[in-house]
Amino acid sequence: MAIDAGAIGTELPIVESTMEARRLRFFAKAIGETDPVYSDLEAARAAGHPDLPVPPTFLFGIELERPEPFGFLTDLGVDLRRILHGTQSFVYHSTAHAGDTLIARPRIADVYAKKGGALEFVVKETAVAAVDGSPIADLSTVIVVRSPEATA
Repeated sequence: MAIDAGAIGTELPIVESTMEARRLRFFAKAIGETDPVYSDLEAARAAGHPDLPVPPTFLFGIELERPEPFGFLTDLGVDLRRILHGTQSFVYHSTAHAGDTLIARPRIADVYAKKGGALEFVVKETAVAAVDGSPIADLSTVIVVRSPEATA
C-alpha cells in the first residue's frame, strides 16, 4: 500500500520539553563527547554559557518523549517492522541550555517513492523554539519504508 501523499503538510503533536542537566550529561557521555563544556557546569560557564549547553543531535530525541512517537507512521498505514532511519540533519539558530523549555513542532514535509514503489520515504521536519518563540533549530528526518508488495 502506497503512503498517501495527501499527508504532506500534516502537523504532528507538539512536544514541550525542559532540558535537564542530568539528561544532557548522560547524552554527552553516551555519544562520546569529551568536551567538558557539555558535562561540567564550571567549564560551561567559563566558555560563556549560562548553564550546560544542549549537545549536538540531542534535540532529535525530544520528540521520542510523546506516548507514541511513531504513531504518525502507523496512522499512514506504515508497518513499523519495515522502516529504516534514512537521514537526519540539523540547522542550528541558537544554543539551548539546561533549564530551558523547548517547543518542538513537527510536520510531514514530503512523501515520495523510488524503485517503482519498493522504497517509500517520509520526510519529517521539526521546528524547535524556546518558549518565547525564538528559533533554536530546524530538524529534518527521512524515514525509509520498504514496501513488501512492490517489486523493483
